[in-house]
Amino acid sequence: MLKRELKVNLKSFIIWTSILIGMFLVVFIVYPYIITDDSLNGLDQMMKVFPKELLKAFNMDITSINTVYGWLKSEGFMFVLIIVGIYSSMLGSSIVLKEESDKTIEYLNGLPLKRRNIMFKKILASIFYITLMVVIVGIFNYIGLTISGDFSRKQYLLLSITPLLIGLPLFAINLFISTFRHKTKKVIGISLGMVFLFYFLQIISDLGEKTKVLRYFTIYTLADTRNIVSKTNLNPVMIIISLILTLLFIGCSFVCYEKKELV
Repeated sequence: MLKRELKVNLKSFIIWTSILIGMFLVVFIVYPYIITDDSLNGLDQMMKVFPKELLKAFNMDITSINTVYGWLKSEGFMFVLIIVGIYSSMLGSSIVLKEESDKTIEYLNGLPLKRRNIMFKKILASIFYITLMVVIVGIFNYIGLTISGDFSRKQYLLLSITPLLIGLPLFAINLFISTFRHKTKKVIGISLGMVFLFYFLQIISDLGEKTKVLRYFTIYTLADTRNIVSKTNLNPVMIIISLILTLLFIGCSFVCYEKKELV
């Protein structure tokens, strides 16, 4: 059963991982040619035009984008968080529900497996692929940064694990939502909307004191990238909250799936 799940979801894993690696490959190749003395002056002038609140939202007030690593600490990791969030959410919304949509649920019910065992194997395969994506992208960027120039290895390693802190809860939340539905299209739409809503709230929360409260309503706060960039420290509270949310929604998914009427 586990081998089947890994095989079925391999294609989507390769596609989403390739998107991230391809994007960063272009950055590592092109960035050294873009950043010259003239372009650096232009960047400095451009940074002065942007509001401080906007620069803060992308960590540009505490790091410079005059190197690949500087760009990675600001805009670069935002792309990683978004792509991992989308992949995790789509995986959570479809890993179980697609069996009903594809009419293969009868085959699974015919196997000598209980529902909880089916759910467990699917969750295991999903967590494996989400973690593997983060690891592969992290190793690729580590190699690229090593070739490109100096960077803080400890800081980078801390940044590299942050996608897991939002990816796993998003997967669990969408898995839970999928236990109340029978069609994947609507749930995938909800999952994508959730990712962009959470990201939008995170950006807005950094724009001022009045909107700061919004950070308590978005999963992306758990990534804690700003604290890592400024202090080279990952708040353990974020790890604990991420684990609690993941385990809570996975547990609820087991309960709801056991009671669900399959079609």
